[in-house]
Amino acid sequence: MSKPIVAIVGRPNVGKSTLFNALAGEMISIVKDTPGVTRDRIYADINWLDMTFTLIDTGGIEPDSNDVILAQMREQAEIAIETADVIIFITDVRQGLVDSDAKVADMLRRSHKPVVLIVNKVDNFDKFMPDVYEFYNLGIGEPIPVSAASKLGIGDMLDEIAKHFPKEEMEEVEDERPRVAIVGKPNVGKSSMINKLLGENRVIVSDIAGTTRDAIDTEIIWQDRKYVFIDTAGLRRKNKIKEELERYSIIRAVTAVERADVVIITIDATEGVTEQDAKIAGIAHERGKGIIIAVNKWDAIEKDNKTVKQYTQKVREILSFMSYAEIQFISAKTGQRITKLFDMIDMVIENSTLRIATGVLNEIVSEAVAMQQPPSDKGKRLKIYYITQVSVKPPTFVIFVNDKQLMHFSYTRYLENRIRDSFGFKGTSLKFFVRERKEK
Repeated sequence: MSKPIVAIVGRPNVGKSTLFNALAGEMISIVKDTPGVTRDRIYADINWLDMTFTLIDTGGIEPDSNDVILAQMREQAEIAIETADVIIFITDVRQGLVDSDAKVADMLRRSHKPVVLIVNKVDNFDKFMPDVYEFYNLGIGEPIPVSAASKLGIGDMLDEIAKHFPKEEMEEVEDERPRVAIVGKPNVGKSSMINKLLGENRVIVSDIAGTTRDAIDTEIIWQDRKYVFIDTAGLRRKNKIKEELERYSIIRAVTAVERADVVIITIDATEGVTEQDAKIAGIAHERGKGIIIAVNKWDAIEKDNKTVKQYTQKVREILSFMSYAEIQFISAKTGQRITKLFDMIDMVIENSTLRIATGVLNEIVSEAVAMQQPPSDKGKRLKIYYITQVSVKPPTFVIFVNDKQLMHFSYTRYLENRIRDSFGFKGTSLKFFVRERKEK
């Protein structure tokens, strides 16, 4: 089941980033009145009681005039409406109710999405409560007073948000179709890829509404197998500045990746891997998804017999944190190698759901330990007792050792490489947790 998505919407300087940081538990967004804040993380996984959800800060850069503020707010509200399961609408008790709050509230009401109305900067409940009641006039439910800076009222707010999450019982119907997200910067050819995949005459197509979001997912049948493609291509590019566009596409990528089994990261062959490609790839890697890198517009590249090798090397260097990802060179325009993506998707899904017997795993690890001694510190050597696989999607392993501090990252990587040598696991990340077990 994918995590619910919660988006924060609000005017500049009402405390969106402060609330985001209070919930994420660390200083992720830099709270400063400086443009270009898109370099910061704008999403985080939040755990509350027994629930986990993905929080997104939709805040853009500081606008100058009131007209721009309204346009900005509308843009944020559109992003939130489109991608979120629940919207946090944040207002400021000290500034009071302003015209643009009412206009955005109107949009949110029409979206029929659950909205939790937050009145921020209520540092003293006795003093500010009469001012909080004014926000009932927005007509989108009961205002919840909080102080993001002092972390007051956060629990009540989270309880209210959690009430709107989809119930697990409703999710029990298991959808067997692989879910594939096509992500990448604007203009790399994501829409063209979907259209080409749809345009094959052996493919039957039907549009099915995404269950929890408004985005339309597309079902494609290839060789009697059904796939659901999650398209993140519908970016509205109304004279938007680059930073805002980048933020927008990253928000879209987070929401699509969250719902997918396999993520196809689309790169423009004529541009090479950009910083934004690496960011989007990092989101999929962090979330443990199956990954395919599709280098599109390959028809536009002048080639000799070394081109593929050199290009692969370049991609691997920049995306070195995901050396397991599969690479395919395609052209959405000509259809070159595009149907090979289906074989790759099948292989990646098979690998991400692969389970290895504990006995076999321990044999591999014993052999690896014999070949390269575990690290030691001040005369104490790391002992590995045993390893076991605890889950799939991505394959996740727990290693039991005598002392967690001795388990260096490089040795975990060494063991991962030995396991990959034996079982491949192409296209999927592997996760390792180290647990300490005292010697008897």
